[in-house]
Amino acid sequence: MGLTDNEVAAENQRRRMEGISKSPVGGVIEDAISLARPALVVVSVAAATGAAATSALAVAGSVVAGLGIVDWFRKLGSAKVNENLESLGQATEEALDQVERVLLEHGTTIDEIRSRLNSKEFADGMASASLQALRTAQADRLKRLALILANGVKENDLGPEGLDDMMRAAVELKDEDITLLGKLYLSQNSFLVREGKNPDKWHGDIQQVWHIFVDSGNLPRHEHLSYRSAFSRLESVGLVQQIAGIGHYGVGHDLYALLMEGKKFHERLQEIEVKQ
Repeated sequence: MGLTDNEVAAENQRRRMEGISKSPVGGVIEDAISLARPALVVVSVAAATGAAATSALAVAGSVVAGLGIVDWFRKLGSAKVNENLESLGQATEEALDQVERVLLEHGTTIDEIRSRLNSKEFADGMASASLQALRTAQADRLKRLALILANGVKENDLGPEGLDDMMRAAVELKDEDITLLGKLYLSQNSFLVREGKNPDKWHGDIQQVWHIFVDSGNLPRHEHLSYRSAFSRLESVGLVQQIAGIGHYGVGHDLYALLMEGKKFHERLQEIEVKQ
């Protein structure tokens, strides 16, 4: 089905173009430059009038003054904002097109899909993604934002608090962090959702799962500094939690448990698969 034949996709295109033209985030860079301008003027005046300034500093000051730094930031910033929003919009539209196909396959009506896309929760999610898009220049992180938003529509789960946290994690985590989270998911997901598990035995059970994970070679000794840093970043955004182990020495002795937020985040980063 082509884009022009797809009512919801056409509506998405209209919303995207309208949203970009009216987006409040385009003014963020301009506001930041306006706030910074007085400080830059003070610095420039101080450099020009300071009695203790050397001739070398004076020359440097004149060179800097001629560079038009404020205009450079304004133009570059505005261009990058537009580029990021365009990339984010395109990635989101493509992911939502896949979501629409999946939902239709499972009997969801066009009216229900339109309702989800017209909801305040979806609009708030787009706003959150747009703001986070200002924080990165990496295409893969913009795609993460798109997948989180699209999968939220697919699952009909666009709660603002959880969505904001996932959007923030999407632009702060490195690729190696996402890879490690995926390994933890494969190791601990079934344990995390297992029916009838005894909370009083959880600590012992998670240690057993962890040792199986370590013994499988998922934490190679020569990469221990890399994955220790990755665990720290994953914990800082609330996706995993370090728990007490046998000891805090050597590779694999610092245990980490996958949290429900980590499980959800990993699942929301997955590509939307459509039956062929």
